[in-house]
Amino acid sequence: PMGPARGAILIFALASAILALSVFVRSSRSDSMVLRRAPQATARLNRIFSHASKSPLTLPSQRQLSVCAEATEKPERKKRVLSGIQPTGSVHLGNYLGAMKQWVDNQDKYDNFFCIVDLHAITVPHVPKELKKSVAQTAALYLACGIDPAKSKIFIQSHVPAHSELTWLLNCATPLNWLERMIQYKEKAKKQGDSVSVALLDYPVLMASDILLYQADLVPVGEDQKQHLELTRDIARRFNDQYCKGNQAKKLRGTSRPVFKEPEVLMAKEAARVMSLQDGTSKMSKSAPSELSRINLLDSPDVIREKIKKCKTDSELGIEYKNPNRPEATNLLTMYSQATGRPVEDLLGEVSDMSWGQFKPLVADALVEQLRPIRERYDEVTKDPEVIAQVLQDGAEAANEVASATASWARQAMGFTSVEEIKETLSTPTAAATK
Repeated sequence: PMGPARGAILIFALASAILALSVFVRSSRSDSMVLRRAPQATARLNRIFSHASKSPLTLPSQRQLSVCAEATEKPERKKRVLSGIQPTGSVHLGNYLGAMKQWVDNQDKYDNFFCIVDLHAITVPHVPKELKKSVAQTAALYLACGIDPAKSKIFIQSHVPAHSELTWLLNCATPLNWLERMIQYKEKAKKQGDSVSVALLDYPVLMASDILLYQADLVPVGEDQKQHLELTRDIARRFNDQYCKGNQAKKLRGTSRPVFKEPEVLMAKEAARVMSLQDGTSKMSKSAPSELSRINLLDSPDVIREKIKKCKTDSELGIEYKNPNRPEATNLLTMYSQATGRPVEDLLGEVSDMSWGQFKPLVADALVEQLRPIRERYDEVTKDPEVIAQVLQDGAEAANEVASATASWARQAMGFTSVEEIKETLSTPTAAATK
């Protein structure tokens, strides 16, 4: 027979376990949404990545329930990261080495939101059919490059309506001259002439909305995007100063913090800067007219070798690094270093006396091997579109939860009201006295 004391202890232990489990479940709504993924889709995703890689992705449904026992202790909050790539053209080696590889390497350290920024893609003339194709291809490449949906939310920007809404709200708080001085706008406006759209001018505000919606702590950006991040910080500070003074912020969020967090730059450790194969002084770009200027992640081995064979070089003997007069040599050596995982200094001892005819095949072979796992995984992923759709749906749900809360705070701060608030306002003595 169980005595009263022993029974009380057993009941207390059971209650504690239930409480721990409930805290764990409530601690991350986005995790719970991922856990509800259809079992069939989870099994397919597991099969795809276990076939394509010796280190398959960790699936949400396989998370260890043992952490429930420790759920009563509040875990240390991970810093949140927001980043994305435009679905225009093909994702190339520069995108991978400069951004996506960094995302994959860091995804255990941060709370990640990675989006496919299709709203940004329409700021310049585009073909609708091609946009749809590029969005689907980019989503598959996110997975193929190793982004784990159990650790990172992957979603399409336009699937979260708050991006467009917050852009308009921030437009009303952003001075026009701030946008007119943006370097990228000036450069692209020159190229497009009279056909330049308002969207191109407003592009930085949309980028600010992308970042601020998710209360991002860190944003990985390259040199050409630093000005945009600084503008984001300026917009956040201006909005908070104008609309979140005094007790207003505390009323909105239950804390003394303002609506928006000012993000910091996430500096990548020696991120490779990959240049065009046709001009060693220009970045590798999706928009460059010549396909020979870039290595796309999905290029076949034969195409990669042909592009390297035809890439621009000089008439100098030997291979050098960081000689300002030989940018193409620096570029190919950088790619070779990244593909082999070996420091440039070590490689120079082997290749410095080589001719271009000897060095180029080495670079081409290394790139083929570096990109082979990505191509193989991409082929596996795209065999089952349902898996990609499920990942994007889970990501959009998690993103909408965070973004809609931030947009709501911004609306309230600017004075927008609900039906219930209108009824409350009209029923006050002051309102009645002015009727």
